Amino acid sequence: MLYTLAGGGTLCGVASLVLLIVSTATDFWMHYRYSGSSANQGLWRFCINRKCHAHTITVAFWDATRAFMLLSILSCFTGVVLGLSTFANGTSRRVRSAGIALTVSAFLALLAVAIYTGVTVNFFGKKYLDWRFSWSYILAWVAIILAFAAGVFQLCAFRRNTGEPAPPSSANS
Repeated sequence: MLYTLAGGGTLCGVASLVLLIVSTATDFWMHYRYSGSSANQGLWRFCINRKCHAHTITVAFWDATRAFMLLSILSCFTGVVLGLSTFANGTSRRVRSAGIALTVSAFLALLAVAIYTGVTVNFFGKKYLDWRFSWSYILAWVAIILAFAAGVFQLCAFRRNTGEPAPPSSANS
C-alpha cells in the first residue's frame, strides 16, 4: 500500500512541478486590450502585439507572486525527490517529508495566486475594461490542486505504513 499511494503522490507531484514551472515562466497570466491592441502579461514580462518587454516598474505584488511561485517550485521539487527516494530505500520517513513538502508547495502557490488575483481584480480590473485571466494563471490553479493531492497521497501512504512492517531491503538479502 505504501508504494501505491506514494507512487500516486509522486506522479501528481511531478505533474504539479511541470505545471508550476510552465506557469511561472510564461507570459499569459492575464490577457487584456491596451490601446486597441491585444496584450498579455506574466510575472516577468508583458507583451503588446507579440512584442514582449520586461516589467519596468517594481511592484510589490509581482515580487511577492514571483517569490511565492519560486518557493513553491523548490518545495515541490524537494517533495518529488523525496517521493522518488522512497522507492530506492523504502523508508516511510521520507514519504512523510515528501507529503509535507508537497503540501507546503500547494500553500505557497495558493498564496502567490491569491495575491495576484486580489491585485488584478482590484487594480487591473478597473484599469482595463476588456480583460481576463489566461492559461498560465489557470495552470497555476491546476498545479495547486495536484500538489495538494500529491501531499495528501504521500501523507496517507505514511499513515498506512506506520502499522505495517517495512519491506525487506536488498541489503538484508
